[in-house]
Amino acid sequence: MVVYIIMAIISYLIGSVNFSVILSKKMAGFDVREKGSGNAGTTNMLRSVGKKAAALTLICDILKGVVSISIAMILGNIVPDMNKELLIQIAGIAVILGHTFPVFFEFKGGKGVATSLGVLLMSNWQIGLICLVFALVLMILTRMVSLGSCAAAVLFPVLTLFINDNYTVLTDGKNGNVYFVYSLILAIIVLYNHRSNIKRILNGTENRLSFKK
Repeated sequence: MVVYIIMAIISYLIGSVNFSVILSKKMAGFDVREKGSGNAGTTNMLRSVGKKAAALTLICDILKGVVSISIAMILGNIVPDMNKELLIQIAGIAVILGHTFPVFFEFKGGKGVATSLGVLLMSNWQIGLICLVFALVLMILTRMVSLGSCAAAVLFPVLTLFINDNYTVLTDGKNGNVYFVYSLILAIIVLYNHRSNIKRILNGTENRLSFKK
């Protein structure tokens, strides 16, 4: 139990390091949460600070998920009698919650998409790539980042019901269903963080990216 709690705390603290706020202050002299949509994420960084800052934010946010799951894998291998799947899931959920509600930045963070991508790729690279391609196709067709993100979040739990291979941690005798509740929680977090976007999508007023710019 202690190891699970420690893993949750470590992952939450990793998630709480909000690179969009740090980079926007360093590169542009302001807090990105005070500009544009007010969100501390890659899309608002692109609109408010620029491509370089957005790219750095995206990479760093993905790495938060990668690092968190990597630590969980290491702990699962060195600490005896651990439920490794549960350890991975705790790390994944905690790091995204940290990104969304960062203790270091007044609990006002991003929507967790990039960090979720890092978590997903580390949990199951096959499902991660499917969700990524699916999201990118929707983003290109609709020019709405939020729609692609939400759709990929919904797709994740569906895929866990059908895909039983390529999980980073899957004990013999278990299948992908062991990750269903975990994937459902991650999907709910992403959808909750996009609740205002979902309303705008339904109303036809959601912001669209301009690829020409």
